[in-house]
Amino acid sequence: MKVTFISLCTFTDQGIRTIKESTKRADMVMEAASKFGSKMTHLYWTQGQYDLISIIEAPDDASATAFGLAIASAGNVRMQTLRAFNRDEMNSILGKLG
Repeated sequence: MKVTFISLCTFTDQGIRTIKESTKRADMVMEAASKFGSKMTHLYWTQGQYDLISIIEAPDDASATAFGLAIASAGNVRMQTLRAFNRDEMNSILGKLG
């Protein structure tokens, strides 16, 4: 089973200076995900508080964290990553409440 994460990203100063390369970098990031057993299923450039929002599927928390750290270490974005639960996962969680 894959675990879903939503990453909220903002460009760093470096990322803004090289903004014209943003879509090329995104392609490289999507390819890099497979090295961590993960897949970036969606990526959106957004307006407002965040510059990018991505949806990532990973085999586990450690793989998603390693992927996020690898991407952030390139210096173009800062990331806030959220664990997302689908309906079935949420029902399982709710079932544990008794």
